[in-house]
Amino acid sequence: MPVLGVCSLKGGVGKTSITLGLASAAVAAGLRTLVVDLDPQADTTLALGATGAAAQDVAAVLDNPADYVVKSALAVSSWDPDMLDVLMGSADSARHDGPTYEHRLGRLATALDTLDEYDLVIIDCPPSLGGLTRQGLTACDRALVVTEPGLFSVTAAARAFKAIDDLRRSSAPHLQPLGVVINRVRARSSEQAYRQAELEGMFGPLILSPMIPERAAMQQAQGAGRSIHDWPGASAAELAQAFDSILARGMRAMSEA
Repeated sequence: MPVLGVCSLKGGVGKTSITLGLASAAVAAGLRTLVVDLDPQADTTLALGATGAAAQDVAAVLDNPADYVVKSALAVSSWDPDMLDVLMGSADSARHDGPTYEHRLGRLATALDTLDEYDLVIIDCPPSLGGLTRQGLTACDRALVVTEPGLFSVTAAARAFKAIDDLRRSSAPHLQPLGVVINRVRARSSEQAYRQAELEGMFGPLILSPMIPERAAMQQAQGAGRSIHDWPGASAAELAQAFDSILARGMRAMSEA
């Protein structure tokens, strides 16, 4: 069961939007998918239409990763109840975001090992390198770093890769970076063009193509509680095709591991 983590060490770069786009692409590709919402803001849970639909949540799973707790924290998504489930996020998960001892880093991985009905798991990590992100990445096969072409986002992407490398050397030797997705790209912005070139110089072939353009269709679809593949218009189709390409690359990488 391949597990893909979506992370950023800076908020506001559209990490959750990338998670939702990949989940949309997975459903469109016919993959039975689980999204794990590790962010205490629980925006992914809300966007996927799963709020209040389970007895437990991810905080309870991290307390006790037993099979019965995991099952009680799962809810179906209104996007597609047959193909897409959510391991519910909650503000209570913030108590797991402090210093995490090595023996606790594998709890989410242990929880996911109780499941075998999914073709793909996508983990939406918080925008920081606390205990939640460390537990999330420890459970992953590949990690996708989300950034945007701005000064502070560039430096945060570099920190994220260092964090992935540190985890590979300790609790997660199986973890590999999938690459960097550059989000919210605006055409004809000289500052963004400069930062894109900077990112390409830093990460080279790890920059994923295509980059994700800034389009109102993304926010419109989320506001309506629908996936980008289910939203009308040329802009939505452009975004859907971009997410299809990134997901396909991720699935190939994880199948070759």
